[in-house]
Amino acid sequence: MVRVVDSQLRKRAVLSAAINRYIKDAQPVSSEDLAREFDLSSATIRHIFAELEQEGYLTHPYTSGGRIPTHKGYRYYVDFLVSEMGLLNDEKESIVTECHKTIHKLEDLLEATSEVTSAITHYTSIVSFLEWQDRFFYRGVSFILDQPEFRDTTRIKLIIKMIEEKRKLLNVINRELKNGKISVYIGDELECSEMKNCALIVSSYNIRNKPIGRIAVLGPARMEYRHAIPVVEYVSEVLTGILMEQDLI
Repeated sequence: MVRVVDSQLRKRAVLSAAINRYIKDAQPVSSEDLAREFDLSSATIRHIFAELEQEGYLTHPYTSGGRIPTHKGYRYYVDFLVSEMGLLNDEKESIVTECHKTIHKLEDLLEATSEVTSAITHYTSIVSFLEWQDRFFYRGVSFILDQPEFRDTTRIKLIIKMIEEKRKLLNVINRELKNGKISVYIGDELECSEMKNCALIVSSYNIRNKPIGRIAVLGPARMEYRHAIPVVEYVSEVLTGILMEQDLI
């Protein structure tokens, strides 16, 4: 059982647990779902839910029912609560193998990078090269169709159209990263109406400490951040290492 005494720590723990469960199940989280995990009564969890909802971190889609995270809740989760899972050794090996597999020219490398990133995260991946103004490589658009948030065909069409038209998506991906290495944009932070229910994780890859391109994964706001963030970080490190070794640019 999880035992937390401090009320603020307990509230943070409940928020983290609620978001983790919603990411996993894509179903509103009830007080009963968490009561056993924390060895608390359902009434106590409902009270904490009510506080978190009042503060804007959770909401409920129905009058009576469980809670779901808001974009503010996801932002707090990414900034303060997320605990990275890290990568399995076979995932790391797959990334290294795929990125090294067919290195004849830069296009081959970036295409392989996009493919392995999508395969491991199960989200749409995008790899851009800053000198190419209107071109990038992407894989995994079909993963969008697997997400319950995008069952609305109109919403799917808007996202696919934006990917195919490229310019608007490139403007988002190629913006300056907030902390210099990796950024996570959620909902309205993307400043793109087509992606208001999405999240985008973006990292740069470099040559001689100079950013020359971006690696990104696009998925729902209900993204598995604990896994996707370290994947994007590791892929960018591998790609940077290959470009230092190979004369492709």
